[in-house]
Amino acid sequence: MVLQSSLNQKLASIKDVKSRQLTIIGGHGRMGKLFREKLLAVGHKVNVLEQEDWEYADKLLNNAELVLISVPIKHTVDVIKRVAKYLSSNTALCDITSIKVQPTEAMLVHHTGPVMGLHPMFGPSIKSFWEQKVVVCPGRNYESFQWLLDFLQIQGAELITCTPEEHDRMMVYIQATQHFCRLSLGVFLAQANIDLERSLSISSYSFRQEIEILKRLFCQNPNLCVDIMLATEERCQAINYLAHTYSRLAKLVEQKDREGLIKEFENSQGFFKKI
Repeated sequence: MVLQSSLNQKLASIKDVKSRQLTIIGGHGRMGKLFREKLLAVGHKVNVLEQEDWEYADKLLNNAELVLISVPIKHTVDVIKRVAKYLSSNTALCDITSIKVQPTEAMLVHHTGPVMGLHPMFGPSIKSFWEQKVVVCPGRNYESFQWLLDFLQIQGAELITCTPEEHDRMMVYIQATQHFCRLSLGVFLAQANIDLERSLSISSYSFRQEIEILKRLFCQNPNLCVDIMLATEERCQAINYLAHTYSRLAKLVEQKDREGLIKEFENSQGFFKKI
């Protein structure tokens, strides 16, 4: 009740916010649609530009105060290059892709106006931004985005500022390798054809949590999961290293090397005691 009351107070304060003109590229995709709905709900004017709308690009982009790019990772840089030709020097340009170095560099090179990278650390199925994390990577003229950042905070989001380089280093482990772990586990369970319903009835809470995470993963478009894993060479290398770690530990299990497994466990204990 306390959290809901706080949220209601914050939402009430939005009423006096100046209405802005925005265009979301990919606004009919799941994440783009989420941002569009939330921005429309507080009085902003939001246009959408999709792949079939480029003949209207001049009209949709030229007068926008903010252009928000919400397209698949593999298309982001190309879309940035294409969009930049239509933007005025006053238009703020922002992407919400899950990698930040390449898009931010492309925006800075091809657009002379305000630039910022965002990475929402949640999926499009959330009901609100309340207590959700959003990574912010400033690029140029950061102050031009203050109203957008205020909007996110008023909606209850937690903003974490970092450089694009730090973001991408961290996402190798926070996102890419985790997707691989869960993809691997999901494939394994599907191949084993276990009785999921029965397993949940006799399982621990942590197992039920893991299955819930897997369900959310496998409800997504497979292209999203795969693109996140393959987005950069660093991600591919880390996943390959993780696979080698799996193989090394599996070899110890195959050999019934109890002491070897205990040593691996103990060698890692100190790392997690740092938290």
